[in-house]
Parts: sequence; C-alpha cells; structure tokens
Amino acid sequence: MSKLEIRSPLPGTFYRKPSPEAAPFKADGDAVAAADPVGLIEVMKTFHEVPAGVEGGNIVFLVEDAEPIMAGQVIAEVEA
Repeated sequence: MSKLEIRSPLPGTFYRKPSPEAAPFKADGDAVAAADPVGLIEVMKTFHEVPAGVEGGNIVFLVEDAEPIMAGQVIAEVEA
C-alpha cells in the first residue's frame, strides 16, 4: 500500500476539532473521502476548513491539536 499525504494549504494553527467540546473531525485509523474535513486552520482569528483531498483508509495524524503549522507541512498520511 502507498501512503498519501494531506498537506496544510496555509500557515496557522491546526485544530482537529470544530470546537473544544466536540469530537475530532477524524480519528487516527478512520477512512477518509476526498471531501471529508480533517481539521481547521486558524489564521488571524479566521478559520479555514481543510478537506482531505485524498481518499483512503487508516489516517494517521502527524500534527497535534492546536499545534502551529506551516504551509505545505504534512498534516496526516492516508493509506491508498
């Protein structure tokens, strides 16, 4: 199996949940479709949804919740 990468389109702070009380968009091991949101990136108090952009199974996040990230940084890997 090959691994597909989900990369950050923007620099900012990455959040795996839509709110502090909510469950994560996706948990490690979940399957994803290309349109599925995997998180949010906050840039200057504005939140941008991050779609998976790839389809596969067994997602593994490489970035923790509320961690600063750079544009192009790998957020997660998915098995194709």
